[in-house]
Amino acid sequence: MNPKIDELNWKILKQLQDNARESFANIGRTVGLTAPAVAERVKKMEDLGIIHGYKATVSHALTGHQLKAIITLRAFMGKLKPFLAVVPTLQEVINCYRITGNENIVMEVVLKDQFHLEKFIDQLIQYGETRTHIVLSQVISNAPMYKVK
Repeated sequence: MNPKIDELNWKILKQLQDNARESFANIGRTVGLTAPAVAERVKKMEDLGIIHGYKATVSHALTGHQLKAIITLRAFMGKLKPFLAVVPTLQEVINCYRITGNENIVMEVVLKDQFHLEKFIDQLIQYGETRTHIVLSQVISNAPMYKVK
């Protein structure tokens, strides 16, 4: 067990993962601490890098992005590094992972429509072979992390 994350910190982390905008007073009532004690623990976890930040979760469909897809890339010889340099500039990419196995990259992308998808894939094919999987629905999203037993 990580000594920086005791039982109370795990309870605080759960509350923040459920609702990052929850007040320290409400979190304190739930976990049995005062608001200043919660604030101090949260600050320590931020300083240690346990908490990386806070962000809003946005609906891709309600922002005009009707397609969500998972695209894998198997990079051509000598094309992985150039791809890794360009991928941060691709606005369609909301998550990207370098992985083991036959493919080198897995990307989660949001797109306006199938025409946007086609143009996006056309950008990628210079770097390698792609496979596209259209997301039909999301089963689990940003599930909270829990203490490893």
